[in-house]
Amino acid sequence: MRHFHSSHHHCRTARGEHEDGLSGGRGQHRGGGRGGARVFGHGGLRFVLLQLIADKPAHGYELIKAIEDRLGGSYAPSPGVVYPTLTLLEEMGYLSVEAGDGSGRKRYSVTASGQEFLAANREMADAMMARMSGGVDGAGPRGGRPPQVTRAIENLKLAMRMRLSGAAMTEQQAHEFAAVLDAAAQQIEKI
Repeated sequence: MRHFHSSHHHCRTARGEHEDGLSGGRGQHRGGGRGGARVFGHGGLRFVLLQLIADKPAHGYELIKAIEDRLGGSYAPSPGVVYPTLTLLEEMGYLSVEAGDGSGRKRYSVTASGQEFLAANREMADAMMARMSGGVDGAGPRGGRPPQVTRAIENLKLAMRMRLSGAAMTEQQAHEFAAVLDAAAQQIEKI
């Protein structure tokens, strides 16, 4: 996991990407990648996380679920993108962190600086939240996906649940199971 320094939060790499990895578009983050680029664009996840936390302080996992729910399950940002972004926002002084309920989870709250940043960027924050209401590529949450894709996803989830709830896998079966899922993910990224 990268460590972010607040003095570098505005830096860009040679390709014009934010150092926080939020420019997307290259499918580089598992579970997020290309869908995240279309949903949030360059750095938009910052605004979404800040707005969600401003509405209600939350743990990282709750934020991931909230985004997934708002997008009707069509996209969920990966923890590998969300947690570094939360750390960056904390280092920028926009979030404060409280030790959680004994579970070791951090609970994030928006600071006064975070509220000011949201107010100063209200148009962008509202646009990012509106994108979530519209789903990926404006295709509306729930039902925005083509039905054949929804059916295939549900079939895959069912097959995985049935296999994983059955007899314990051997080491070889576990490797084969993972290989099938990895191959499917790679094929999907090429579409």
